[in-house]
Amino acid sequence: MKRLTLLPLAAALAAGGAFGQTLLTIDASAPAKAPLENQLKMGTSVAPSGARLGINSQYLTRDGKPWMPVMGEFHYSRTPADEWDTELRKMKAAGIDIVATYVIWNHHEQRDGHFDWSGRNDLRRFVQLAAKAGLDVVVRMGPWVHAEVRYGGIPDWVVNAMPTRKDDPQYLGHVARLYGEIGRQLKGLLWKDGGPVVGAQLENEYNLDDAGEGAGHISTLKKLALRAGVDVPLYTVTGWDQTVYPSGEVTPVFGGYPDEPWAVSTKELKPKETYAFRFDSRVSGDLGAQTARKGKGTAESDMDATPFLGAEYGAGLPFMYRRRPVVSPDDIASMLPVQLGSGVNLLGYYMFHGGRNPMELTSMEESSLSGGYNDTPMINYDFQAPLGPDGQQRPVLARLRPYHLFMHDFGDRLAPMTVRKPDVAPASSDDLVTPRWSLRSKGDSAFVFVSNHVRQYAMPEQRQLQFSVKLPNETKVFPRKPVDVANGAYFIWPVNFDLDGTRLSYATAQPVARLDNGKDGVVYVFAASGNIPVELAFDTQVADTLQMTHGARMSHVGNAVVVDGIVPGTGAAVTLRRAQGRPVTVVVLSEQQAQRLAVGDMAGKRRLVLSAQQMWFADGGLKLRSDGNPAFRFAVYPPLPKTVKARQGALKEGTDGIFQSFDIALPERRLTATVTPVRAAQEVRPVMIGGLAKAAVQPIPESFRGAAAWRIDVPPSSGKGEPDALVNLDFTGDIGRLFNGTRMLDDWYYSGYGWQYALKHAAKGENKGPLTLSVLPLRADAPIYIPKEGRPDFAGKPQISELRGVTITPVYRLDVR
Repeated sequence: MKRLTLLPLAAALAAGGAFGQTLLTIDASAPAKAPLENQLKMGTSVAPSGARLGINSQYLTRDGKPWMPVMGEFHYSRTPADEWDTELRKMKAAGIDIVATYVIWNHHEQRDGHFDWSGRNDLRRFVQLAAKAGLDVVVRMGPWVHAEVRYGGIPDWVVNAMPTRKDDPQYLGHVARLYGEIGRQLKGLLWKDGGPVVGAQLENEYNLDDAGEGAGHISTLKKLALRAGVDVPLYTVTGWDQTVYPSGEVTPVFGGYPDEPWAVSTKELKPKETYAFRFDSRVSGDLGAQTARKGKGTAESDMDATPFLGAEYGAGLPFMYRRRPVVSPDDIASMLPVQLGSGVNLLGYYMFHGGRNPMELTSMEESSLSGGYNDTPMINYDFQAPLGPDGQQRPVLARLRPYHLFMHDFGDRLAPMTVRKPDVAPASSDDLVTPRWSLRSKGDSAFVFVSNHVRQYAMPEQRQLQFSVKLPNETKVFPRKPVDVANGAYFIWPVNFDLDGTRLSYATAQPVARLDNGKDGVVYVFAASGNIPVELAFDTQVADTLQMTHGARMSHVGNAVVVDGIVPGTGAAVTLRRAQGRPVTVVVLSEQQAQRLAVGDMAGKRRLVLSAQQMWFADGGLKLRSDGNPAFRFAVYPPLPKTVKARQGALKEGTDGIFQSFDIALPERRLTATVTPVRAAQEVRPVMIGGLAKAAVQPIPESFRGAAAWRIDVPPSSGKGEPDALVNLDFTGDIGRLFNGTRMLDDWYYSGYGWQYALKHAAKGENKGPLTLSVLPLRADAPIYIPKEGRPDFAGKPQISELRGVTITPVYRLDVR
């Protein structure tokens, strides 16, 4: 396959005289596609304030302007209600614009006619708190939701008594009652009422097409939703696995995951197409639908009439019994430039916040025992999510947030842009040699998307790359000095990017945020792309207006001025001081600094905040959480106008580049757990093969008679307020279960990924004594997939059940006002 295009002599000289590099070429000279209007029949789109939401064939709009929101899934019924407010604010600070949530039917109506909307089931209060946190809401109404819940969330008494997921009169009667209850919960909270609910999803993963099913059933569900009062600007259905729906009545949403926990392989999978740019399709591989259908679905034939919206791009992965893939932060974040570069105009994550299944008399998880395709933990729904079940921030969140900020501040530029395919592109997702990149453009403005990361597969270093982009009025060759793109690197670069009236010809750094600082000017924040040298190129006429930091160099190259030698940091890299208009400052943060950046309202103004700690905004102030480290540091720009105080003590003030910095060290707390063996493990039987997947199935409940057990004495907790400590359970085995007396608190499939539990939750309930951990032995011959990094050394033994240790991580909090 031809892979390289030699750089012509004239272009080589203009690019700095570098020969022998790889020139990646693309033709973006054709006009961008114009969106089609009035293709989709949605609900009421105008709020009482006059604010308007819209949708065309390419993107969403807000008040007539292209809108590219970020959506994150958070299941209210899987999290204690007293934690919702804080957790929703954490999502907002992470750059989430819309919170999506399933209404899990069997969490609300376990008995026919007896609905529970109280406590952790209080959908109305959850939506109200989302609005208070500044989030819009998409309610995924079901009735079948999957969500790794028994029968996809449809109550047992429904499944046992009647056909489901079709236009059966008896079934539709119960669905109408469910929708009516949801409508009452949302009354006054819809967009048309001035509320935050902007969308509703009908059903999930629906591709059934026999009598009473298919597009007609989705049409029926929409009518039932409208009859229940759920009149919203956006109606969606999931678009994968040959989905069927009434064209024009709903819009499909898509997804992609970095692995397949629902697969049956006990080995690493081949490279996932989630990491491959797509130019003629929208479905990113197998998304685990539990029904099968042959032939094209409606989403494929509707591509020209519907925008490319997402709902389930994996922000993590669940553990299923037979397959337990662990993902790294880069495994998740590297999907973003690929999806955006493939045309996605709404990035929706599943899950963004982990949780735990409610468990009263029995559990309601998906399992082979109840006919499910997968075996999942009874309680735990961690999902390796950016925010864990106890609100802990995972490293992946920091990798994702710069992209969320980019979409918030520059998504209106990107959304109308057309995807362009490179002249040479990988032949398939298995091609690990050809450079992976894409471009989206409109007119002479564009963004370049690059990814050299494929999970579990080393990519070659792409050496001495330059890009040649043919635009309607010019051909842009950049950067001036060819760059090496390392294995694992991924980024977005701008072309002809508007800096409030000044054109940035290109940058080898990623735009992150724009901050309007009033009369003091505008600040643009960029992020360096790893160790790639930063180049900022401008038109020649701005040369006299450029003010550079120490070490930066300015070179005249043809009709451009190229600034290089920039050392990423918190200071101003370049300031444009123009005769007319406000000054424009460009800050280029290092990649690590950009991952510590959040943007939110403090003291009545939108500000940049840098911190390694978890942070969120509330009541005009800043809240931070640190797990294990009592030392806090954060920096703010623009500086705060008044004295800054922390409830926990005095802050030490300083400066960090253009930022105002603050430090404080809280008193250290040392917490220990005492572990006492209770019973030794017994030999367990071989793992059975069976179920719908005809693969390893979870051991039957009686198998736990062979589990080892330990008593764990932990410091007492009041059970009030935020979690004050996390217990870390480091075991090796098959399945771990944590108890308070006989009440199961949590469970876990061993994978090598760390298991934590907030001690404040253990203090709830009648039993206040020690905890008990039981660990079912893992057999050496178990036909399950555990990543090689977590696969235990059996040392010739037939099984293993060990507790390596129990530690307690204190949780520190800082409230800044």
